[in-house]
Amino acid sequence: MTSVGGENTDTIEGFWAVVPAGGAGTRLWPLSRAAAPKFLRDLTGSGRSLLQETHDRLAPLVDDRFLVVTGAAHREAVVEQLAGVAPECVLAEPSPRDSMAAIGLAAAILELTDPEAVMGSFAADHVITDRAAFGVAVATAVAAARDGWLVTLGIDPTFPSSAFGYIRLGDPLAGHEGVFGVEAFVEKPSPEVAEGYLASGSYRWNAGMFVVRPTVLLDLLAAEHPEFAVRLREIAADRSRLAELWPDLPKIALDHAVAEPAAAAGRVVTVPASFGWDDIGDFDSLATLLPATPGRPTVLGDEALVHAIDATGLVVPRSGRTIAVVGLEDVVVVDTPDALLVTTRAHAQAVKQVVAGLQDGGQRDLT
Repeated sequence: MTSVGGENTDTIEGFWAVVPAGGAGTRLWPLSRAAAPKFLRDLTGSGRSLLQETHDRLAPLVDDRFLVVTGAAHREAVVEQLAGVAPECVLAEPSPRDSMAAIGLAAAILELTDPEAVMGSFAADHVITDRAAFGVAVATAVAAARDGWLVTLGIDPTFPSSAFGYIRLGDPLAGHEGVFGVEAFVEKPSPEVAEGYLASGSYRWNAGMFVVRPTVLLDLLAAEHPEFAVRLREIAADRSRLAELWPDLPKIALDHAVAEPAAAAGRVVTVPASFGWDDIGDFDSLATLLPATPGRPTVLGDEALVHAIDATGLVVPRSGRTIAVVGLEDVVVVDTPDALLVTTRAHAQAVKQVVAGLQDGGQRDLT
């Protein structure tokens, strides 16, 4: 018996956590960089990186059954941060091939090493505040996955977001309380359409969390992309062929490769849940997550470095310099040793355009 968020929770027998740790988090530049992406950063002020927090909330459910898939450039840092995970359980991708390849590789390895296992895929850079509710949702999903379903966790939406994809709920699944069929996965809607989704009560945010038996996932992939599934199984059977076979794998997300066609075929179910989820997609969402002081900016870092007068927003002092903000509302200031970002929370999504411009201009050392 272990504890999740202060409540006792059983470790789930035969359950593995698969943690894809990738992406550069370009909307969080210059805090997040290709060489030091957001999952390796402490973005909540907890003293733990997002990757470490992901491990901390999953460990009570899986004990030491982890597979982490990350880029070759980050493997050393991941191993260093995850002292409780065996180094051989941190898999290095030779190059980014999107989520289907990363999660599929873990599935192929588990299919060989633990054929009766159920795996759950949970991104390394999400924030979840209610660990007890998360644990209950995962246990419900595992029970459905044991019966051969591809299960996703559907987040109860708290506002009409146009930044997230959605899941359209179907009928309750017989024999599994709290589980519903998935009629479709819906791409990011307009704000007006999102308002309609919330009003209907039939939609949940798609956080990309999937729970499934490894063979079920690979067989669903084989139905749409047979050669892809064959190659993943070949790599798992002989990992010395990883460098040879990996570059030719399709670059596609699990949602598009498997989840969407499987939902159309009636093979996907969801567990609707509320557990305080956020993917920290930009500085606006980051500001929302951090403790706020009315009438002054939220500070991630040394508050003694920030002097604010009639100002609100978010300030991240990371260069050691003093930052003064006067008369600005909802400003975002991120100060690092080699780059300074000044924007507003309303324009936070546009930060990725700065990164694209720097890359186009050959300044990749800044990205």
